[in-house]
Amino acid sequence: MGSLKAILKHPDDFYPLLKLKIAARNAEKQIPPQPHWGFCYSMLHKVSRSFGLVIQQLGPELRDAVCIFYLVLRALDTVEDDTSIPTDVKVPILKAFHQHVYDKEWHFSCGTKEYKVLMDQFHHVSTAFLELGKGYQEAIEDITKRMGAGMAKFICQEVETVDDYDEYCHYVAGLVGIGLSKLFHASGTEDLPPDSLSNSMGLFLQKTNIIRDYLEDINEIPKSRMFWPRQIWSKYVNKLEDLKYEENSVKAVQCLNDMVTNALTHIEDCLTYMSALRDPAIFRFCAVPQIMAIGTLALCYNNIEVFRGVVKMRRGLTAKVIDRTKTMADVYRAFYDFSCMLKSKVDKNDPNATKTLSRIEASQKACRNSGLLNKRKSYVLASESRYGPILVVILLIILAIILAQLSASRSSN
Repeated sequence: MGSLKAILKHPDDFYPLLKLKIAARNAEKQIPPQPHWGFCYSMLHKVSRSFGLVIQQLGPELRDAVCIFYLVLRALDTVEDDTSIPTDVKVPILKAFHQHVYDKEWHFSCGTKEYKVLMDQFHHVSTAFLELGKGYQEAIEDITKRMGAGMAKFICQEVETVDDYDEYCHYVAGLVGIGLSKLFHASGTEDLPPDSLSNSMGLFLQKTNIIRDYLEDINEIPKSRMFWPRQIWSKYVNKLEDLKYEENSVKAVQCLNDMVTNALTHIEDCLTYMSALRDPAIFRFCAVPQIMAIGTLALCYNNIEVFRGVVKMRRGLTAKVIDRTKTMADVYRAFYDFSCMLKSKVDKNDPNATKTLSRIEASQKACRNSGLLNKRKSYVLASESRYGPILVVILLIILAIILAQLSASRSSN
């Protein structure tokens, strides 16, 4: 539930964290009894706990389809990410992966930890896939085929230009957005939106991950993974790995800010996409990751720690996002607040400051024009501290009671 220190610093996180913990336990209890479905849902919680929680709110039929869609693409991604697989082995697997989902006997050992388990026991995923409705199967096969071909292309090609970057992100994430839209439409709950909007939903998330994971990707063994486009980073350093060295800190932050500014171009499309969703469960499923993305960008912007370690939202704030995201008013409020946080960090001497501020203002204008900003209070910015002292006292009392009970228990033993 997060460290006591973090909770005492942000006491309003306590209740959302508690609710998140209870929801996680309830989700684990809802794992289906059938071996193949049990494996799929157990694996889902292992590879993405937050995704596993949000998906539980979808209707049963759609939930199963999205679960399998996610695991199939996660397995495909595991093959792509494993830098120990020779190119002449990897490329054919990526291109044929959409066929393997129909084969209950197929598996391929690669990846590490839970991802290795997923790949070794992929037959469970295939078995579950074959039980989905035909419309779901066709959508998953189509996206897997297109994604595998795109991944194969970039195994043999570096990300040179910003257009390459957008194309790569389209293959690995934009297609996920398009595929999910197809699944939502197949369930009969949503209209089919333009591919351009679905694509932006994926690109916004993927670009955020690429920015945040710079150090992990560049330090990958046996071979670095490099997704930042040369067209951007070559303005600041000679080699992409040079950004992690302390002597290049100023240039590294400028390059980082350039990357964040590029990601901000997708915000208005994302807001348009989410505002058209009708089903509350699908809306929450889509909205929570998008808010997490803008929050992560706000933390990463102008932050040298991206090149030193892991930068991510504190768990308590994540719990608040999951707990309080229910309507578009919540989305507009969160996007607006995180944009304000990002705007406050812009250094006017940064080479991209004007462009960054322009893109922030465009997203803030979209939020203001919704007319919904005043319907929700901020939980992102420091505006709820008046409850802090009371909650701290309550938490300390609860902690004292727990410690007293533990002490009494030890004494009795």
